[in-house]
Amino acid sequence: MKTNLKNIKIIAFDADDTLWVNEPNYRETEVRFCEILEAYISHQEIIEKLFETEMRNLKLFGYGAKGFMLSMIETALEISQFRISGKDIQKIIDLGKSLLQKPIEILEGVVEILTELQHRYPLLLLTKGDLLDQETKLARSGLADYFNHIEIVSDKTEETYRGFFKKLNIQPREFLMIGNSVKSDILPVINIGAQAIHIPFHTTWQYEEVAEENIKQNQFLRVESIKDILDLLPQMK
Repeated sequence: MKTNLKNIKIIAFDADDTLWVNEPNYRETEVRFCEILEAYISHQEIIEKLFETEMRNLKLFGYGAKGFMLSMIETALEISQFRISGKDIQKIIDLGKSLLQKPIEILEGVVEILTELQHRYPLLLLTKGDLLDQETKLARSGLADYFNHIEIVSDKTEETYRGFFKKLNIQPREFLMIGNSVKSDILPVINIGAQAIHIPFHTTWQYEEVAEENIKQNQFLRVESIKDILDLLPQMK
């Protein structure tokens, strides 16, 4: 099914790395985490082991800074064979707390686009992660008033999106999802007959990466900037 935006009745936006900066904060924290453990193994090995731990813990902790902090602590204990000091464990906890309190950096063009679209479509904020963390980031962003609906979910799957179609009483073809993650924001949406616009971000978490050969061509639109969405409006209204 090719992209067809003529029947869109509601537009949903992802939050992290679509509306505001998120992933670079994790990568910065990861670098500082490696510095704590560099006496044991190389930085690359630390990053690899941390990712392995995150994947083991994903079903237990879900997405977000708290789960990331717990995975850092577990990884540090494994790498050091439990020799790491309490002082260094405290440093890791402080890294997690700092990550939770990072200032919100709104991406360029976001306010302008939301201001334009809120008068033309019902807008939905649909983001995944830790409930308190996401609620806090949204409050600090100052963007909440642009949205008619706000949903924070543990994951974005085809079943998640189907649930929203039922809740909002719309057909898949009437729903447009806009986000930076092909894995979470795009593929589940187009697989069930809805529409999607991909806005790539310069930094992507390894878990969210999808090889180009696994992406269905001509099934969704891709723009370089959120500002480019306005160029599609004649097709949407």
